[in-house]
Amino acid sequence: MDFVLQQFINGVTVGGIYALIALGYTMVYGVLKMINFAHGDLCIMGAFIGLTTLTSGVFGGLPTPVLLALAFLIAMIVVGVAGTLLDQLAYKPLRKAHRLSAVVSALGASMLIENGLMLIWGPNVRVFPSNILPTTTWQIGGAYLSFVQLVIIAGAFILMTALYYFVHHTRLGTAIRATAIDQDAARLMGINVNRVIALVFIIGPVLGAIGGLFIGLYYRQTYFTMGWSYGLSAFIAAIIGGIGNIPGAMLGGLLLGLFNAFGAGYISSSWQDAITFLLLIAILLVRPSGLLGERVAEKV
Repeated sequence: MDFVLQQFINGVTVGGIYALIALGYTMVYGVLKMINFAHGDLCIMGAFIGLTTLTSGVFGGLPTPVLLALAFLIAMIVVGVAGTLLDQLAYKPLRKAHRLSAVVSALGASMLIENGLMLIWGPNVRVFPSNILPTTTWQIGGAYLSFVQLVIIAGAFILMTALYYFVHHTRLGTAIRATAIDQDAARLMGINVNRVIALVFIIGPVLGAIGGLFIGLYYRQTYFTMGWSYGLSAFIAAIIGGIGNIPGAMLGGLLLGLFNAFGAGYISSSWQDAITFLLLIAILLVRPSGLLGERVAEKV
């Protein structure tokens, strides 16, 4: 029972990270019906920028909590700007082109960002300082919850709740949902569709930057190819939940994190990727549109 509880805590921690990153995929797909394959690399960019802020010495005189908050803030701003530039330079010129063109552009942008990270920060693993967060742990039954796990779980759930409220209970959120349903109808209702799309390319990368920094703080390391592996897992989480569906991305991320944790605990961590794809195949066989996805008829 203690082992089950420990794996549950580990799974919710990683699942919260997957969910934050998956929201970026699902929001872009919901509005533009395209997959932003560069999203995972933007997330890890956030980890590198946060690490640089923490270790550069420029802000060395600040208290650790203030320094950590500044690292998150700078990562969110830089990655949010990068997401906006990505939309304007790589995706917006192809809005009326065939969908395959946008996919190729996204893959090219992913490779560009990944190699840019390697050139700036080097190909080697970069290690996060061990004294940034307290090493406090709490015993729950026979399991242990660390301070960093508590921060990640609480932060992920607060951000997911805030996003859900924003999308469903604000004017801008209503505009996003209207644009996702029908862009032409949204324009007729006076919604600035281009502004909505730009907002989506800010919100998604900002959440991804937080997720990327969570990854770095949890595993205490980052490297330039990490964005592809975590981005792929988060993309799978979005598909499991129903891509284009915000609650679905949250549910898919948590389920994938739990499934991976229990799979690694009871089978082997070396089978983690295989377990991930088995879960994806099993769910799609039963629910082709994902757990919370809806079947939508194609326009002709």
